[in-house]
Amino acid sequence: MGQDLVQILPATSVSALGQPQPASSPAREQTCQKSFYIETFGCQMNVHDSEKVAGVLLAKGYRPVEDSASADLILYNTCSIREKAAQKVFSRLGAFKKGYRGDAKTIGVLGCVAQQEGTRIFDRAPQVSLVCGSASYASLGGLIDRLERGERRVSGLSLDTDECFETELTRRDHPYRAYLTIIEGCNRACSYCVVPKTRGPERSRPSGRILAEARRLVNEGATEIQLLGQTVNSYHDSSPSRLSFSELLLRVAEIPGLRRLRFTTSHPSDFSSDIVQAIDAQPVLCNHIHLPVQSGSSRVLERMRRTYTREEYLEKIGCVRKAQRAISVSTDIIVGFCGETEDDFEQTLGLLDLVQYDQVFSFKYSVRPRTEAGSMEDTVPDEEKGQRLTVLQEKQRQIQLRRNQGLIGREYEVLVENFQAKLGQCVGRTSDNHVINFPGEPGWTGNYLGVKVMSAGPNSLVGVRTGGNNGSGNENPNADDGPRH
Repeated sequence: MGQDLVQILPATSVSALGQPQPASSPAREQTCQKSFYIETFGCQMNVHDSEKVAGVLLAKGYRPVEDSASADLILYNTCSIREKAAQKVFSRLGAFKKGYRGDAKTIGVLGCVAQQEGTRIFDRAPQVSLVCGSASYASLGGLIDRLERGERRVSGLSLDTDECFETELTRRDHPYRAYLTIIEGCNRACSYCVVPKTRGPERSRPSGRILAEARRLVNEGATEIQLLGQTVNSYHDSSPSRLSFSELLLRVAEIPGLRRLRFTTSHPSDFSSDIVQAIDAQPVLCNHIHLPVQSGSSRVLERMRRTYTREEYLEKIGCVRKAQRAISVSTDIIVGFCGETEDDFEQTLGLLDLVQYDQVFSFKYSVRPRTEAGSMEDTVPDEEKGQRLTVLQEKQRQIQLRRNQGLIGREYEVLVENFQAKLGQCVGRTSDNHVINFPGEPGWTGNYLGVKVMSAGPNSLVGVRTGGNNGSGNENPNADDGPRH
C-alpha cells in the first residue's frame, strides 16, 4: 500500500462510536491506572488499525503513554508485506527482552506478522503474552480480559469472514484528518504477496455504514477523509444499494463540511474510467491516484500474477492523463523479482520515462513465507538487486526534481498538517499530494491556506503563504491543480 510507516500513536484526540470521549474519567482512574503504548509498522491501514486498538483499550480504562518504558501494556502492530518491516518488529522485541521484568509488563504482537507467525511467536519471543491478527480486533477486549485474569498467553488468529472487522471504538489521532476502512482483505493471488494469508479474503462494508461513519467524522471536525483497502477500488457494496466504488466516492464527497476525500490503494485491474470521471466531476475528490505497477515488464508481471500487462497498465495511465484535472500518480515497484533479467529491468526504467510518476515507492524483492514465489528460484543476487534499486531511485529522483521545479510560481490550497517549531515552518499537503514547507505559526495546523511555490527539491516544495485563512470554507479560487501531462 505504498510507503512503509513506523508510527507511535500520540496520546490525544479520542473518538468513540462517533462521539468525542476523554481518554479516562476520574472514576476510571480510581479503578484502573494501567497504561498502554502502541508502535505501528506498515501502511495507512496498519495506522488505522492501531487507532481501532487504542479505542478498545481506552474503553477499558487504559491510558496512552508516549514511551514503552512507562507502559504496562506494550503492543507492536506489525506489517509482513516486506521482510524489512517484519525484521524491525523482532528487533524491537529483542531489544526489549534485555529489560524484561517478568510480569511487570505485558507485551503483544498484532497485525500481519502475528497472523503469519501465529503462536510460534511465543517460542521465538517468550516475553510476548498476546498474539492477535487484524481480523480478530473485534475480540481484542476479551483477550485483554483473559490476560488481566492471569492467563500467560492468549491469541486471536481467526480469519473467519463472518466476523466483522470493525471495532465499536476507534481513537482518532488527528482532529481534522481521518482514515475509514471500506474493504478488508484481498482476493488477488499475487505470487509474491502474503496479504491474502494475513488479512483474509475481501469483505466490503455496506455503503450505509460507510456513509454514516463519514458523516460522524465530519461532525467531529474531520475535513479530510481517506478511504482504505488493500485493493480499495475492488469495493463491492454488500447492501441493497449496490453502489459502485465511483458512486461511493461521489456520495461521500457530497457530505457537507468535507473538504478533501482520498483513497488508497487501487489495483490496476479494477481501475476504470468512471473513477477518473468522478475526480473530474467532484472537486472534493483529491486529484491523486496511487496505482501500483510493481514491474514494467509484462513477462515479470505474469510471473507475479498481477493480472494485467504493461500495455494494459499504460492504457489506465492514458485514461488518467486525459482527465480535465491534472491528476498526480504514484506507484509501487519491486526490483529483482524471481527471473527478472536486465532487459526486464530496463523495461521498468522505460516505464518511468513514459509515465512520469510524481512519486515511486521502490523495494528490493524479498521472499515472503507462504507465497507461491517462495518456491521459485531467487535468481537475482542481493547485490544486483541493490544496484538496480539505486539506479531506479536515482532516475526517479531526477524525474521528481524536474517535475517539482515545474511547479515553481504556482499557488496551491494547502492543508497544514504539522508545525516544525525548530524551523518555524508549517508542513502542508496539496490536493494532488505534494508536500510543501513554508514559514508559519503553530496555530495554522488544520487550516487550509493559499501557498505559492518558491523553490523545489525532489521530495518536497518550499513556499510562502499568500492567501488568508480559508478555515473550512470553499476551495481557494486561485489554487492551481498543477501541470498538464
